[in-house]
Amino acid sequence: MANETIQRPGLHLALLEASVAPIEMWSHYLSRFFLNRLPKGDGHSVIVLPGFLASDLSTGPIRKVLTTLGYEASGWDMGRNLHYDDEREQGLDDLLYKAYAEQNRPVSIIGWSLGGIFARELAKRHPDMVRLVISLGTPFTGDLHATNARALYARVNGDPETVSPDIISQLHVAPPVPFTSLFTKTDGIVPWRMSVQHGETGQYENVQIPASHIGIGVNPLAIRVVADRLAQAEGEWKPFKASGLSRFGYRTEH
Repeated sequence: MANETIQRPGLHLALLEASVAPIEMWSHYLSRFFLNRLPKGDGHSVIVLPGFLASDLSTGPIRKVLTTLGYEASGWDMGRNLHYDDEREQGLDDLLYKAYAEQNRPVSIIGWSLGGIFARELAKRHPDMVRLVISLGTPFTGDLHATNARALYARVNGDPETVSPDIISQLHVAPPVPFTSLFTKTDGIVPWRMSVQHGETGQYENVQIPASHIGIGVNPLAIRVVADRLAQAEGEWKPFKASGLSRFGYRTEH
């Protein structure tokens, strides 16, 4: 499936992003009372990585909820997510080393869009330090030319298939830790099929929710899944299963 031909999202989906994302932001704050009453955590460290062009400001809402739920939630403190080079890779490694050393136990990593790729690759480099990975609207399989952000990314960083061919060729491989991909079929930036993990083995799952690409990181339905995944006891990972009326908001894709 790594070489699957995928069409980029149409103009109607790209335009829909501008109208849906603000609604998701408002729904986040209107739902904060309920979000703060999601399953409590065990206090382990959670690193949240922003998407392309974004900074820690974008992940502030989800980190605030996770902190309220009892986690040691932190951003990446590296400014805007623009360039990726050896220095940025070392910065991510150092971030994980520090979080792991502070508690001497594995760290969970959440990555929004491009941040999800960083999270997956970080877990591949240091699986013993990572408890689980959750990606939000992250493209990691299929033709990378199919995203609507490809041209801008290449202008800033160069063609990823030329600059980082070894990494690109293995993007579709799941990290060797429990992994959840949250995606939406109305994504106007990333074709949803690029966010579906395939493979015969591994602890991974694909959870579909109604959301936009720009707003998925604050979407209450997404945060509910994130909280559920993080609340699992270490070493006792099981696939997400919605219950009650909420089950109508989620779908799984294989």
